[in-house]
Amino acid sequence: MQKIFEFLHLAWRQQDAVYRVGRLFSALFSGGFSFKKLVAVAVAFAEMFGCVLFDLPLTPSGQELNLDGYSLVFFDDFEGEALNTDVWYHRGQGPRRNGANCESQVKVEDGNLVITCEYLEDGAYGAGWYAAAISLFETYNRGYFEIRCKCNDGGEFWSAFWIQADHPYDHELSKGGVGGAELDIFEAPYGNASNPSLRNSVTQTIHCNGGDDDPDRLDSRMLGVFRGNNIYDEYNTYGLEWTEDEYIFYINGVETARSSFSKGVSQENEHVIVSLEIPDEITHEKDFTSQFIVDYVKIYQK
Repeated sequence: MQKIFEFLHLAWRQQDAVYRVGRLFSALFSGGFSFKKLVAVAVAFAEMFGCVLFDLPLTPSGQELNLDGYSLVFFDDFEGEALNTDVWYHRGQGPRRNGANCESQVKVEDGNLVITCEYLEDGAYGAGWYAAAISLFETYNRGYFEIRCKCNDGGEFWSAFWIQADHPYDHELSKGGVGGAELDIFEAPYGNASNPSLRNSVTQTIHCNGGDDDPDRLDSRMLGVFRGNNIYDEYNTYGLEWTEDEYIFYINGVETARSSFSKGVSQENEHVIVSLEIPDEITHEKDFTSQFIVDYVKIYQK
């Protein structure tokens, strides 16, 4: 099968779409046949062809989230009047790509964290495009990490919830991810996609270095492009279960993918980040604005 995948030049996420059909077909007759299982197989077949032929997104279809044995160790539902700077800090303030991150773009209102992207003539770093990122002071190793949010609309800028080690891109220190990785629990880069299915989707990706002998090549695996539920107007949850053996990704409590790419899971404490990302190129008019709205961030550990 792997030789066929290589001949067809299928990306890992497309290969996994093929394997997903096999997993669901095997489950069709185990534990008793059901119409629900049959529908799941039919949907998986259709989505497999869409993914392989047109790189279209997949519907989350794995196991449901089970937090038995976990305890809540961090919870912020943003019910105050301002960001709790005892636990959060403003990350990477200053120029970033084609704009700048600045704490002025972060506010807490109506029980939400709100990060705004906009053009400012009198911004702290001069005239230009602004957004922001925040990160927890506390770092974490393993656990379940979840955000409930509405993504920013309009394209180019994108919402993200991610975990990052101190040196995930260093060949010697990352060691293929064991010494630290970047775990993109979700990114929403398709806000201006013309295809409605793609527009309503997010990516989930792992980045590290040291997976091969090339110190200049970033090792990345996009685990997939997955559908959410009206992600710009309704709250969705995005989660990552980081165990001793693998990373398991979720959307709305349903597993999307699992992996230990590249040489195993990170053994390092890592930073938890919420950000509205600035693109390299911005074509919006100066009156454009958009908001990333976060209801809560939760972290569980055993």
